[in-house]
Amino acid sequence: MTLKIISAVEIVFEGEVRQVTLPGAMGSFTVLRNHASLVSTLTAGEIRFVDAEGNEESRSITGGLADIDNNVVSVCLY
Repeated sequence: MTLKIISAVEIVFEGEVRQVTLPGAMGSFTVLRNHASLVSTLTAGEIRFVDAEGNEESRSITGGLADIDNNVVSVCLY
């Protein structure tokens, strides 16, 4: 699955991941391969993900939008 985290000025992260946990407006949620299509607003918090090699990483965000479709998780940061 591909994760893309972008802001108005830069690509924060782009790469293959095993799972992503996002701070949704209704609570945190985890996305795995073959997740149903979804669009969600994101609140301030941490995006946590496990990369293709199994390493855990995180990025702090102040909010944004997430679009999940066809094994691509696109996060646009405010």
